[in-house]
Amino acid sequence: MKQEIIKIENGVTRMPEWRMAEPVNFTACDGEHIAVVGPNGGGKTMFIDIVTGRHPLLMHDVEYDFTPSTKTYVSDNIKYITFRDTYGGDNDRTYYLQQRWNQTEIDASTPTVGEQLDKAYALAGDDTEERRKLREDIYDIFNMRPLLDKYIILLSSGELRKYEIACNLFAKPRVLIMDNPFIGLDAETRDQLKELLTELSKSKALQIVLVLSKIDDIPEFITHVVEVKDMKVYPKKTREEYLAARKPFPDRVLTAEKEKEILCMPANSNDYNADIVAKLNNVSIRYGKRTILKDLSMTVRNGEHWALSGQNGAGKSTLLSLICADNPQSYACDIELFGNPRGSGESIWDIKKHIGYVSPEMHRAYRKDLPCKRIVASGMSDSVGLYHKPSESDYERCMFWMRMFGIDALADKSFLKVSSGEQRLVLLARAFVKDPELLILDEPLHGLDNTNRRLVKDIIETFCRRKDKTLIMVTHYKNELPACIDHSIFLKRNI
Repeated sequence: MKQEIIKIENGVTRMPEWRMAEPVNFTACDGEHIAVVGPNGGGKTMFIDIVTGRHPLLMHDVEYDFTPSTKTYVSDNIKYITFRDTYGGDNDRTYYLQQRWNQTEIDASTPTVGEQLDKAYALAGDDTEERRKLREDIYDIFNMRPLLDKYIILLSSGELRKYEIACNLFAKPRVLIMDNPFIGLDAETRDQLKELLTELSKSKALQIVLVLSKIDDIPEFITHVVEVKDMKVYPKKTREEYLAARKPFPDRVLTAEKEKEILCMPANSNDYNADIVAKLNNVSIRYGKRTILKDLSMTVRNGEHWALSGQNGAGKSTLLSLICADNPQSYACDIELFGNPRGSGESIWDIKKHIGYVSPEMHRAYRKDLPCKRIVASGMSDSVGLYHKPSESDYERCMFWMRMFGIDALADKSFLKVSSGEQRLVLLARAFVKDPELLILDEPLHGLDNTNRRLVKDIIETFCRRKDKTLIMVTHYKNELPACIDHSIFLKRNI
């Protein structure tokens, strides 16, 4: 009989708000590497919180057998990397959206990547030759050494994922659970991570569980799949059984009626309608000894649709922070926005009212326990949170976009209590709500299931068919780009 590392029989949580639609039955045996899949809001995170013991059960607890591990606590044997983009943790309590670009405001006690990795390595156990080799392999695979002197709070979303993976692998857990580990990573790093996990999966002392929204990301080392949907945990299947039974996804999700509603929206009377939306002339950005952007020139014209791609840490988000007027170094650069030179008298808010924006940094900064419709409404004033009461017509516009994104049922639910994928859809609705001239979407499909990914692409494509709508979109997946893309730029990391 196989060793049962994790076993749940008819599990029902003590707290009603944490309960699934039916009792949970689940067993993870030695040698099994499991993918947990399902739609956004289907209950994947709730299920994992039961598996890890975060949501205690009635009558009896989850049964664990972590042999050959000798560690006492569940938290030492199971490491869970959430990748919810809001991250949480002590270092995020005072995080705000523009903090990455304001290095002078960083507290001297803020740790660097190297300091935290050294701490994680030291806490995990003896400094054996095997562990030293693992550390060096991880540093090489993820190109971590150039990051060691960088403050954690300044890491890009992709770099932060590399850091989190490294910290948890150093801890040598018996079970490693990773929530959407491939999002935010460039193609090279995704391949390297899959290769690393494949090698680690051969170890008898490590079980890997991946929680995946994008189910075409299921690596070959995965042996079994558990589907979670409608707040129900379905029986475990082999990877082959699951893939054979999987239904194809539709080529289009946005209905013809909704498409027509978007196309028939009246033009915004406050638009600039400038020929040049953004122009950067030989722009260079440095932080201390680090050069992020060097002599970059780029002109985005009204009605163009740009794809921005590049390696993790190459400066994509920094470039967008200049266009969004979030980066204070923009005043020292030759930048033109909506036909006006930066620093010619317009405030940051004059610029932002023409831009719809969503990014991993924004998701990270949004820790407001407000109803989702109020989060969407905050997009009309470009605030993190809502500091004035919207009018009835404002809320009608919010509900229009929530309906387009299929999240109108979330209107009165707390933003922090819906799933990460649902939060991303709320923030997307927030980006569209003021009908912006310039739409800046930095990894907009992060954490979305395949159906919602197709829906968001449909909405972007439809929105960009309207007159004088300009798009800049960042993604590490070429198949995520909408069909309307007509220009592209690739950034390389400065060594």
